[in-house]
Amino acid sequence: MAEKEEVKLLGIWASPFNRRIEMALKLKGIPYDYVEEKLLDKSPLLLELNPIHKKVPVLVHNGKTILESLVILEYIDEAWPHNPILSQDPYERSKARFFAKLIDEQIFDAGFVSMARADEKGREAFVEKTRELIMHLEKELVGKDFFGGKSVGFLDFVAGSMIPFCLERGWEGMGLEVITEEKFPEFKRWVKNMEKIEIVKECIPPREKHIEHMNFMVQRVRSA
Repeated sequence: MAEKEEVKLLGIWASPFNRRIEMALKLKGIPYDYVEEKLLDKSPLLLELNPIHKKVPVLVHNGKTILESLVILEYIDEAWPHNPILSQDPYERSKARFFAKLIDEQIFDAGFVSMARADEKGREAFVEKTRELIMHLEKELVGKDFFGGKSVGFLDFVAGSMIPFCLERGWEGMGLEVITEEKFPEFKRWVKNMEKIEIVKECIPPREKHIEHMNFMVQRVRSA
């Protein structure tokens, strides 16, 4: 019999960066031990494994530590090549990586960090900026069930964990509707497709509790 692999994930229940890793592990059917961390009271284990950034997620595979969610996703795909989450086509892989960075850097910054810091008047500018950025994803979804085509994968996990299942809860708490059915029909259709996938549903944080958490995060950003 093959020796049992050690797979451990350190995360925070509300973190989109953590939830996307869980989606990938579940899609691959990889058993893992989950360690819940606390946002304001980081464990000695987390500080030991990620002394540079001191953040989740952290994946431990047979004693080896892998950091940063996009890096972890690619590691998972290479370590367990069955049920691939990235396309075998180099161009499609490059597009997925590009849009993933757009989401984690520009959309996250405009759609949460800058929006949370802005006053009511300034917030509208960031709402428009966020819409402009998400429109690139809208166009990418035309004629597709998921970003990769017919099956869920890398960019779906990145975009899904961040936008509909995280940022939209923050916007709701701020009384904002950023993504409408009228302007983003493809995006809304994609979200419905995502919500039908069992492994995705298992990883969506509970709505009311998550909105409360996002309100707390908004206050943290404002006071920083």
